[in-house]
Amino acid sequence: MGPLTCPFCNPPVEEVVLQNGLCYARYDKFPASPGHLLIIPFRHVAGLFDATDEEQAALLALVRGAKHLLDGRFHPDGYNVGVNVGAAAGQTVMHLHVHVIPRYAGDVEDPRGGVRGAIPEKRRY
Repeated sequence: MGPLTCPFCNPPVEEVVLQNGLCYARYDKFPASPGHLLIIPFRHVAGLFDATDEEQAALLALVRGAKHLLDGRFHPDGYNVGVNVGAAAGQTVMHLHVHVIPRYAGDVEDPRGGVRGAIPEKRRY
């Protein structure tokens, strides 16, 4: 999948909710929770470790902006922030994107372990 067929390249302007010079944010089309945002570099780059230092800084700046936006619109009780890098880690679109997933008290029975749940048997420790 290259820039011509990538679903994250050339975003429609109406989908962009935040942006800076290097990255943009849009709502996830298959949200894990209300307000789930994706932070995406404009440049087609596969994974976090392929991004430049400037792109990584721009991603983090939008993560902060996303929290501010989501706090005002959705009033979550917490957040999971994560990046899947490579197919073995669950990445399905090979264009870097950071998930900002709002969490709400009671949305799961026991949230302990958070992102460790990527490997379910390792979630509890």
